[in-house]
Amino acid sequence: MKTKEITRYIYGPVPSWRLGRSLGVDIVPFKTCSFNCIYCETGRTTNLTLERKEYVPKASVIEELRTFLSKRKNIDYITFSGSGEPTLNSRIGEMIREVKKLTNIPVAIVTNSSLLNKEKVRGELREADVVLPSLDVVSQSLFESLNRPHPSLKIEEIIEGLIEFRKEFKNKIWLEVLLVKGINDNPEEIHKLAEVIKKIKPDKVQLNTVLRPPVEEEVFALNQKELSSIQKQLPGKVEVVRKFKKVLKGGHIGKLEMDIKNLLQRRPCTLSDISHALRVNPREVMKNLTILKGRAEIRAELHNKKRYYISTKRSYG
Repeated sequence: MKTKEITRYIYGPVPSWRLGRSLGVDIVPFKTCSFNCIYCETGRTTNLTLERKEYVPKASVIEELRTFLSKRKNIDYITFSGSGEPTLNSRIGEMIREVKKLTNIPVAIVTNSSLLNKEKVRGELREADVVLPSLDVVSQSLFESLNRPHPSLKIEEIIEGLIEFRKEFKNKIWLEVLLVKGINDNPEEIHKLAEVIKKIKPDKVQLNTVLRPPVEEEVFALNQKELSSIQKQLPGKVEVVRKFKKVLKGGHIGKLEMDIKNLLQRRPCTLSDISHALRVNPREVMKNLTILKGRAEIRAELHNKKRYYISTKRSYG
C-alpha cells in the first residue's frame, strides 16, 4: 500500500470554533514569531524576529495546496496561520492571490497584528476574505508580560496599525482577544480595551481564553461566567469562545495514523478534535492513538480536565 506523505506546509483540516473546518497553511518555520506569548499552545518562540523574508518557497506551498485541493473539497476556509506569525513571510500577498486563483474557498489570515503598522503588510492582506488579528492588551507593561514581544514593538503602534487597516480593508475583520486569568482580565484594562475597540471598529470581537496546554504552567483560563461578564463590557458584536460542535459529514481521509501524526505535530488535540478534523469515528481514532502512544510517538496530558494528545516529535514548551 502506498503511504501518505506528511505535508510540509499545510495541515488539517482542523476544527476551529471561529472558522469551521480550517485548512491551515504554515508559511514560516516552526516557532518563528514576533511574539513569545505565555499562553501559546505550540511552545516557546525560538526565533523572535521582525525580519520579513521568504521563509518557505511560495511555489512549493502553492503546489502542495493544488495537490491537496484536487482531492479534498470539504473545507470552510484556507487559513494562513500555523506555528508562527504568517505576515513575517514577505510573499504572503502573492500566496493569497495564487490561492484565490486555485479555488473559491475563502482565505483567512490569523495574525498577531504586530506588523499591521506597516503599509506594505496591510496592502499584502488586501485580497483576503477575512483577517483575524489579535489584541489582548492595550497597556505596554501588560503587553510585555503577556505577549513577550520583540523588544522594538510598541502596543500603541500596533493599535494604530489596526485602526489604519480597518480604514483600508474592505472585507471582514474579526478581532480576537485572548484573556488570561489574573493578567489582562482586570476592570481597568478591559475598559481601556473597550475604548480602543471602538476606534478599530472590527466586524466582530471574538473573546477567547486558554483552551489548550500553554507554554507556561502558571497560565489559567477564565470560566464561562467570567467571559460572559467581560463580553457585556465590550462594544459591538462580541462572541465568546465555544467548543467546536459542527457535525461533519464524509468518510475517512487518507491513512489515519499518518493524518493523526500530521495533526499532532502542529498542535495538541483532544480525541474529539481529531475525530472532527479527520471525519473519523472516535473509536477508530482511539485505536490509532493507543498504537502511537505505545511507540512513544505521542503522549497524553490533562489540561482543564480534558485529555490532550501531544506529539513527542515537537517541543511544545
